[in-house]
This record gives sequence, structure tokens and C-alpha cells, in this order.
Amino acid sequence: MRAAAMGLLCLTISAGTAFAADDDGAPAKPDVPNIYLDLRTTYATIPAGTLGLGLGNTSLSAAFEALAARRGATLPNGLPAAKSIAVDLPLTVDVSERVSLYGGVSGSTTDIGGGWSALDITSWNIGVQADLYQQNGGRIPTITLQSTLTQSVPNEPGMTNSFNNILEFDYALDEDETRGWLAGLQYTTTTIASPLASIRPNTILYVGGYYQWPSNWKFTGRLGMQSFGGAQLAGRTLAEPFTQPILRLDLDRMDDNDNRLFGITAQIAWMPKPSYQVTLRTPLYAVRN
Repeated sequence: MRAAAMGLLCLTISAGTAFAADDDGAPAKPDVPNIYLDLRTTYATIPAGTLGLGLGNTSLSAAFEALAARRGATLPNGLPAAKSIAVDLPLTVDVSERVSLYGGVSGSTTDIGGGWSALDITSWNIGVQADLYQQNGGRIPTITLQSTLTQSVPNEPGMTNSFNNILEFDYALDEDETRGWLAGLQYTTTTIASPLASIRPNTILYVGGYYQWPSNWKFTGRLGMQSFGGAQLAGRTLAEPFTQPILRLDLDRMDDNDNRLFGITAQIAWMPKPSYQVTLRTPLYAVRN
């Protein structure tokens, strides 16, 4: 975690000291990338006997998985229904129009029937999002890869490490890229620091589309199928495997340069009972170009 933070800090400092020169040799304005805290606040409900998974799988699911691993052996009736509030604080640096780096910590509080637990740091994460190819008016869609490594805390038996990868294809229908179609694949693997427990991979295939109004409000919808292999502890099933639909809806307020100013996400995932999740995104910009 220290290495990740130092890397982002060095990148920020080096970006802040980079200058361009014009033809006369005079220094121009500093070429500084977007730097912001991508604050996300999430409320989720999880039905009994399952884990908190879904599209855009973040540190929230890692916190649920850590809770399941720690409490599973002491719950004779399996995993109970749960509610959770999580706050993600990734420091994000848009290195260029094609590449973003991020890393930070997340805290959560959970209610499994006996009242809300104390809000505490439950995980840290580091990741990268990159456009492998940009459409730029052509016929081949923009191809984006996002990879996130998440580790639950504290570092103790039962902690989890999750590696989440999203490969998305974005085919814009106009030159300004204000409307288009989406298709993608999300694949998540999770390991538990215990020889007695295991969580199998989670895979989501989805399609969708988006539309951005002249007022810079943008709506995005994704509909897909989620397939989860289940989880076990000491030979006992913690979460059953399932293959069920998932729906995610996003409403974002953008500026004229497509920087997000505010966003709200609603998600319903059947596991097979429905799990509901609402996320507010309120980026806090240090530098916004």
C-alpha cells in the first residue's frame, strides 16, 4: 500500500513540474493531469447466503467477502442477510486522455441483524484504466481495460485478495461520442488467506448504451448475466453458485471536457434473490482541466 501511494505521489509531483515551451523558447502553462479524489459512497443490501458482487466490482465486495470468511464458521445457519454503507477514497490521476491511475482505501459499516458496526477501514486498492484503442470516428470501437487489485484489512487469517478486470467495447454513433453502444466482460478472482476457505471466480457478460444531452447530463445502461461459482469454508457452502441477470443504470453530470462532476448509480443483481446497490460519486478535484 505504501508503494502504491508513493508511486502516485511521485507521479503527481513529476506531472506538476512538467512544462512545455513555445517556438520562442518561453515557458508555457504547466501540463498538469487531472488529479482528484474519486469519492464514492455506496449503500447495498445483500440477501442471505450470498456475497456482494456485481458490475464495477469494487472494494465493497472485498469487505463483504472478508466478513463472510471471518464469520462463516460461527454462523450455524450460513450467511445472514446484510446491509452495508461503504466509502471508497481512491486518489486518481488522469495521466493522459487514455490512461488513468488510482489507489486508495475504503471503509465500511455493516448491519447483519444486530445493529450497525463501527465504520472502519476494510480494504485498500490500486488500479489502472487504459484505452487500448480509440475509435476516433472509425469503425472499430474504443477498447478499454480496467484492472483493480483489492486487499481486505486487517492482514489476518481470512483476509481476501481480489483481482477485477473489465474489458469494454464502446461504439460511438456520432463524432462527438454523445451516444453509442456498449459491450463488455468482467472477470473477478478472489483468494482467501486460509487453506479451508475458497471463493470461485465471478464472470459478467453485458451489453448496453449511453446518451449525453447538450446540457452534459449523461445516461448509461448496462444489462447482463452474472455467473458466480460459489464460496466454501471447511467443506461447508457459504454461498451457492448462480447464473442470474444483472442491471446497472448510471446518471452523470459532466463538464464540457467530459470530466465527471457528479454521478449516481443504481444496480440490481439477482443472486438469485435481488441485491440492491446505490452509489453516489462526488469527485473532489485538486486539478481539473
